[in-house]
Amino acid sequence: MDDAEVLLELRQVNKRFISTDHREDIVVLKDIDFRLRPGEIVAMLGRSGCGKSTLLRIICGLTPVSAGQVLYRDQPVTQPVAGISMVFQTFGLFPWLTVLENVELGLEAQGIPMVERRKRALAVIDLIGLDGFESAYPKELSGGMRQRVGFARALVVNPDVLLMDEAFSALDVPTSETLRGDLLDLWLERQIPTRAILMVSHSIEEVLMIADRIVILDSNPGRVKAELPITLKHPRDYTAPVFRRLVEHIYEIMTTAAGEPRAIGIGHRLPSAHVAQLLGVLDEINHPTHQGSADLSALADALNLKVDDLFPIIEALQLLDFAQVTDGDIRLTRHGEAFLAADIQRRKMIFGEHLLKRVPLAGHICRVIDERPGQRAPASRFLRELEDFLTEDEADRVLQVIVDWGRYAELFAYDYHTGVFSAENPGAEPAEA
Repeated sequence: MDDAEVLLELRQVNKRFISTDHREDIVVLKDIDFRLRPGEIVAMLGRSGCGKSTLLRIICGLTPVSAGQVLYRDQPVTQPVAGISMVFQTFGLFPWLTVLENVELGLEAQGIPMVERRKRALAVIDLIGLDGFESAYPKELSGGMRQRVGFARALVVNPDVLLMDEAFSALDVPTSETLRGDLLDLWLERQIPTRAILMVSHSIEEVLMIADRIVILDSNPGRVKAELPITLKHPRDYTAPVFRRLVEHIYEIMTTAAGEPRAIGIGHRLPSAHVAQLLGVLDEINHPTHQGSADLSALADALNLKVDDLFPIIEALQLLDFAQVTDGDIRLTRHGEAFLAADIQRRKMIFGEHLLKRVPLAGHICRVIDERPGQRAPASRFLRELEDFLTEDEADRVLQVIVDWGRYAELFAYDYHTGVFSAENPGAEPAEA
C-alpha cells in the first residue's frame, strides 16, 4: 500500500520523563515507527511498563512526544483531534449523567446542535446494545454495560481511528468475550464508521481473536521488537492447533532477549512479583505434569494467568536464577531444583543468597543498615536513590518489591508504619553465594 492509504503514522517517536534530580531523563519509549491503514485491527502487546498506554495517549494527543512525530492523515497530532477516539480501561463515565448524556458529551464538545446529537447518540446506543437504558445512571449498570457506554461515547463522533486501552481487562471473562465478540461483529459487518482500530492488551489470546496484525513492544525502554501479521479467518477458534501455535510463537518472541543483556544496577526495574507468586509458579513447573520444564502458554493456562500477570513472575525467576526461558519454554535451573527440594528455612537462605548476589539493591540496603548506628535506615533514603533512575511511582513500586523479597529471605525487617528498614530479628545470615 502507498502512503496515501495511511491513516496514522508514527515517526521515530520518543518519550522521556525528567528524573527528580534532573540529572538523567527516564526513557519510556524509543524510536517508535508505526503505520495504521484503513481496514486494519492492530494490537500492541508488551510486558507491563513497556509504554503501551503512554503510546496510545500520545497518539490521541493527550500526552506530548519528547521527540519524533505523530501524523493523522498527514497532519501532526499535538492535541486531541476529531477523527481519533479512545476507549479507556476504567470506563471514565460521569456518574451524575445518564447513559444518553454521557454519550452526547463528545458531540456537545464539537458544537453539534441538540437535535442532531440526540439523534446520533440514540442510534449508537441502540447499535451497541444499550437500548432501554438511555435514562440509567452508571451506578445502575454492570461493568460490561458501563464499558458499552464507553464504546458508544467513542463511536458516536464517527472516528476514523478507534483506540482501545485494555478496554476489556476490567471485565470478567464471559462479559469480556461477549463485548469483544459484539464489537468484532459490528466491525466485520461494517456497522460502525471506524476505518481502523488500534488496541493495547495484556492478553495474547484476546488479540489473536480479533487482530489482523500484532506489534510486540520490548521494554526499558519501549520499542518495537516484532510485527506479526495474523491471517486466520473469522470466526477464530482458540482451541485450533494453528491458533495455539501462534500463542506459543508470541510467548517465544516476548520472552526472547533483544540485543546484549542489560546490566543490573541499583535502579533496575524489578518485576512486580510477590514471593508467593514465585513459589506458586515454581511448584507448577515442578508438577509431574511438566516435570521441571513447561511451555509458557500451557503454564499460563494452568495458572489462569495473563501476560501482565505471568511475565513479571517469569522475569523474577530468571533474575534470581531459579528458572530459564528458551524458545518459549521455561525450565528449572539447578538452583531452582535445589530451592524446591529444601525445607522452609533452607529455602529462605537460598533465596537470600541469590537476592544478594543478583539484585544489587538488596545488598545495598543491607550494607547501609549494617553501617548506620542502631542498624536502622529510613525508606526515604533509598527512594531518593531510586528516583535517580526511575519515576517517583516506579521507585516506590520497586522498593515495595524489594521489601517483600528481603523480608521473606530475612535479610532485613521493615516497619510500614515508620517507613524504616532495620536488622531487627533478621534470622540466620545467608551463606556466601
